[in-house]
Amino acid sequence: MSVEHKSLNVLMSATSYPENSVDWRGRFIANLTGALEKHRDVSLSLWAPPGEIPHGVTDATTVSDACWLGDLSRRGGIAHLLRTRRALAAWTVLGLLARLGRAYRRPGVEVVHVNWLQNALPLWGTPRPALITVLGTDFGLLRLPGMKTLLRHVLRQRRAILAPNADWMRPALEQAFGDLAEIRTIAFGVDRPWFDVVRRVAPDNVSHWLTVTRLTRDKIGDLFAWGDGLFGPGRQLHLFGPMQEAVELPSWAHYHGPTHPADLMTQWFPVACGLITLSRHDEGLPQVMLEAMAAGLPVIASDLPAHREIVEHRHTGWLATDREELARGLEWLENPLNNRQTGQAAQCYIRDSLGSWDDCASRYVDAYEQLLDGKR
Repeated sequence: MSVEHKSLNVLMSATSYPENSVDWRGRFIANLTGALEKHRDVSLSLWAPPGEIPHGVTDATTVSDACWLGDLSRRGGIAHLLRTRRALAAWTVLGLLARLGRAYRRPGVEVVHVNWLQNALPLWGTPRPALITVLGTDFGLLRLPGMKTLLRHVLRQRRAILAPNADWMRPALEQAFGDLAEIRTIAFGVDRPWFDVVRRVAPDNVSHWLTVTRLTRDKIGDLFAWGDGLFGPGRQLHLFGPMQEAVELPSWAHYHGPTHPADLMTQWFPVACGLITLSRHDEGLPQVMLEAMAAGLPVIASDLPAHREIVEHRHTGWLATDREELARGLEWLENPLNNRQTGQAAQCYIRDSLGSWDDCASRYVDAYEQLLDGKR
C-alpha cells in the first residue's frame, strides 16, 4: 500500500515581486518561487506584490494587501521611501508590519520563509518556525537604534534559521544572533539558460562594457569618476537600470533605462566584453553578477566583501581599488585570450559552487525540514 506524501506548508513573504515577465523588481523572488513550486516536498503560499505566480503556488495576499503592495512597488518600495521620503516611509512601515502580522497568523502554516530582516518583526507573538533570508541591505537596518534588540525578542520565541545569501555576512550575524538562531549561508542560484549564452565578437568591433544596477550614488560608486577618460567611441559603457536618485550621467555613458533578463541574455551579454560594478552599497551577493558569470562574462568589481566572495582577481574576474586598477582591468580583459579564460573560470565557479535555482530550492527545503525536526 502506498503512503500518501505530505508536503510542507510554507508561507513565503516578500515586499518585492515582478509584475510581469519584463519587470526587473524582485526577480530573484520570482525565480525562487518557481523553483520551490516544482519541489514535491513543499506546498508554497506567497505573500508578495501582485504578479505572475506559478500555477501551483497559493496567493496568500488579500485583495486589500495586493492593492497596497502594488502601490508600494510603484513608489519604489520600502528601501526607496526610506532614502527619499522618511516621514511617509514611517507610516508605510507600520502599515506593512500590520499586514504581515495578519499573514503570518494564517491557519495551516508550518514554516514561515521571510525575505529581508525587517519583515521578520511581525512574527512577534507567534511561535511558528521561521527561515529568514538575510540580504546585504539588511545591514543598514541592523545599524538602526534598538533593531537588534527587537529582532532578538522575535528570534527568542521560535526555532529560527538566519540564512544570509553570502558567507561574508555570517560573522556579524553570529555575533548578534548566534545564541538564538542557527546562521546558515544559503546561496541563491541562477536560471539555467544563463549557462547557455553563446558569446561572440561584437559586429561593430567596439568593446562594450555593461553596468546593470539601480541608479543611486552608492550603487554607481566611483564608476563615473574613475571611468572619465577611459570610455569613448571604441570602448563604450552601457548603463541599465531604474533611475532612483538624481544621478548626473556623463556624456560618454549610454543609458538605456530599466532592463530585464531576456534583453540582457539575448542582446547584450553575448557581445559584451564584461560587466562593471563599482558599488559602495551594502551588497549581499549581487544577482546580476552571478548571472553574468554564469553566462561566461568577466566582471570588474569594487573591492567589497560581497564581490571578493565570488570574484578571484585575475581568475574569475578583476577587483579594482582605484582608477588605475580599473584601467588595467579594462585593458587586460579586452585581450581575447584573457577574456575567454576568465569568463570560462567564472562560469565554472558559478556552476560548481551555486548551481541553478532548483539547487537553491533544495537547500531551502533542507532548512525547512530541519526547523520542524520531525514534529509534523
